[in-house]
Amino acid sequence: MPHTLFISDLHLTADRPHINQQFFEFIEQVAPKAEALYILGDLFEYWAGDDDTGDALNTSVAAALSQLTQRGVPVYFMHGNRDVLIGLAFASRCGMQLIPDPTVIDLYGTRTLLMHGDTLCTDDIDYQKFRTYARNPQTQTQFLAQPLATRHQQLRGMRAQSEVSKSIKAAEIMDVSPAAVEKVLRNHGYPRLIHGHTHRPAQHIRTVDGRVCERWVLSDWYERGRYLRCDARGCTEG
Repeated sequence: MPHTLFISDLHLTADRPHINQQFFEFIEQVAPKAEALYILGDLFEYWAGDDDTGDALNTSVAAALSQLTQRGVPVYFMHGNRDVLIGLAFASRCGMQLIPDPTVIDLYGTRTLLMHGDTLCTDDIDYQKFRTYARNPQTQTQFLAQPLATRHQQLRGMRAQSEVSKSIKAAEIMDVSPAAVEKVLRNHGYPRLIHGHTHRPAQHIRTVDGRVCERWVLSDWYERGRYLRCDARGCTEG
């Protein structure tokens, strides 16, 4: 049956070779059977810039995605918080199309809202401030003007700092805000919602203004590769 696949939060890095291998196996064996693949952010652990062409993992990922698109499977990419600097140059190498956050699609007759998911975590005030800073075009231009080695060093430091910050935050602060979810569902006409970011894979059914809405949270790939498969009958986790 025709179907579409959704993944997010792979956090590909040379430090987790087993996950990298699962990604390549997924692209080679599972994804070619789909009508389309959507990557909803955080494909990489971090992204230093499209000019990081000498990195072996980046090159291998681009080659794998390019081969998939050449086999007739379109790939759509939405920025996450880790890879917000992925630009048109790398997207072109992969043969994938960049899509905005949020994006609404018709998924086999069901209106479906796609998001990375971080904008739904409105209770995490510190993160939302950083998100605004990181997505500021001037901030990005200044960062990308630095030498590549300097960018890598800064990003590794930011990742370490982020892990410390998460370890002392209350768990509920880093999850989605119910009010934010209701607002986005209301503003987009009560669609099905698919997102990642929180690393809490689940299916949620929520009634908003008398409308029953379905929300799917995608899995991260820290332990193993998991994806969402949607067709005309609905969605299931693979």
